[in-house]
Amino acid sequence: MCGLAGEFRRDASRADIGTVERMAATMCDRGPDGGGVWAQGPVALGHRRLKIIDLSAASGQPIVDSAAGLTGVFNGCIYNYRELRAELAAKGHHFFSSGDSEVVIKAYAEWGLDFVDHLIGMFAVAISERDSGRLVLARDRLGIKPLYLAESPGVVRFASTLPALLAGGGVDTTIDPVALAHYLSFHSIVPPPRTILRGVTKLPPATVRVYEPDGATHERVYWDPSFLRRGEHSGWSEKDWQDALLESLTTAVRRRMVADVPVGVLLSGGLDSSLVVALLAGEGQRGLSTFSIGFDAVGGREGDEFRYSDVVAKTFDTDHHQIRVAAQDLVPPLEAAVSAMSEPMVSHDCVAFYLLSQEVSRHVKVVQSGQGADEILGGYHWYPPLAAVERGQALDTYARAFFDRDASGLAQVLNREWLTDADPAREFVAAHLARAGAQTAVDAGLRLDTQIMLTDDPVKRVDNMTMAHGLEARVPFLDHEFVELAAACPPELKLAQGGKGVLKEIGRRVLPHEVIDRPKGYFPVPGLTHLEGKLLDRVRDALSAPEARRRDLFRTDYVNALLDAPNAELTPLNGNKLWQLGLLEMWLQSHGID
Repeated sequence: MCGLAGEFRRDASRADIGTVERMAATMCDRGPDGGGVWAQGPVALGHRRLKIIDLSAASGQPIVDSAAGLTGVFNGCIYNYRELRAELAAKGHHFFSSGDSEVVIKAYAEWGLDFVDHLIGMFAVAISERDSGRLVLARDRLGIKPLYLAESPGVVRFASTLPALLAGGGVDTTIDPVALAHYLSFHSIVPPPRTILRGVTKLPPATVRVYEPDGATHERVYWDPSFLRRGEHSGWSEKDWQDALLESLTTAVRRRMVADVPVGVLLSGGLDSSLVVALLAGEGQRGLSTFSIGFDAVGGREGDEFRYSDVVAKTFDTDHHQIRVAAQDLVPPLEAAVSAMSEPMVSHDCVAFYLLSQEVSRHVKVVQSGQGADEILGGYHWYPPLAAVERGQALDTYARAFFDRDASGLAQVLNREWLTDADPAREFVAAHLARAGAQTAVDAGLRLDTQIMLTDDPVKRVDNMTMAHGLEARVPFLDHEFVELAAACPPELKLAQGGKGVLKEIGRRVLPHEVIDRPKGYFPVPGLTHLEGKLLDRVRDALSAPEARRRDLFRTDYVNALLDAPNAELTPLNGNKLWQLGLLEMWLQSHGID
């Protein structure tokens, strides 16, 4: 797990290594264990390293393979790197390190643009070809690892974080009105390639993009799982599905123990993370480090789920750490979490993940986490309504449950110059739901959330908050082979028992019953769910700051009405609409965007 940066010139000039050094320097938190830069002609690459696999200097980056004429930078982890190394060695490749980074470069040398098809893991990678002058960028199938781009005539810059690109300078930081509409409508999700800034895009997941020295660009989407029923599963019983998913998930958690440092687990006490612990224990892991966080109750709302995580820790004899956050001024950790965001994210979970990661990083450098199970296996409340409608009605059903605003709602919030002619979020979701390859409305909704919402909300949140402390998070529920199998699973098995039925049945085989038969929990941060006191003052300050007044995004009458009743207007997902506006301004101001 690391941070990468680079510049590719297409105007016959030499790459600016100083710019790349500045970009890489912003990512010392992602890679606190070392760094490096490399430049040759029109290409410069920079890297910050977090040592997880092959702790020696041999796996330092950028990786230069003179024999193959390739230089690359890599962020992530390839879980099958040992198998690939053996396969590549048998084909005549020689290795100078024992890590996964070199395996990625050698895989490209052997298979060219198809190298990604051989990788199991999470990754963002940039590879420069010496002889052709070509630059190749690639991102993993589920978008677990980020890759942002800033393109202008003659130059392409790229980095693991958006703020790194800002440090490079020359970025158009005006707000993209279409992205703004997405943010305010699609629960802060801005689908790729857009970001909230006009001058920054992000490489979509499962994409290989090639930049030719003559200015041509082409790309390939290399993975798009089918959400159709398959003939080979036609005779499967419920137990057959449970057995297959259990085997696949066990493989996924086993893969994610690959490391030359200890690996822990973020244990919330919910089904998903508890199952990860149980399966690791079944694989023979002893003394596994587990971590739970809890906050003081506020206004009668509980702030921890220790009673559940304690049961799991005791059952599997883990080395458990309860992280208790006493009642405190939440503004400082909120400010820190906002600064750590590559894009604005409204979830209160960000602060909890930030504080949890801060403590966990003092004990381990790698953790497994349960994110993704709800999107992959039907755990959210908007999936059952989709089961009651035909594909053609999926859009309205999904929008009622998930969208924060429609076009008329945007007109109440935004000043006229920021309004678009259409309803971008609704149009995007409509097109995605209508794509071929999904059998039912539920399948279409699950595919949308797997490929879009999951990547640009929970997964991004986990990456940003953990990497702010040099902590690598691995997500076994997003193993692409497990996702493919789950996509083929009949929706009724996923939606049973109030959601994730098939996973609950798997859990009954290995977990205490009280962890399974319990209300669905969330990462509770009581002090942030009700805006008052210093937090409300901070939001008010952000919305009235000189930068906010110059931007003039929001209608004054709407903002004033929210400030008069800060907790009165909620989104369908129980988000605070005032918080949504304030968070965007806090993020813009935190990153120096005037």
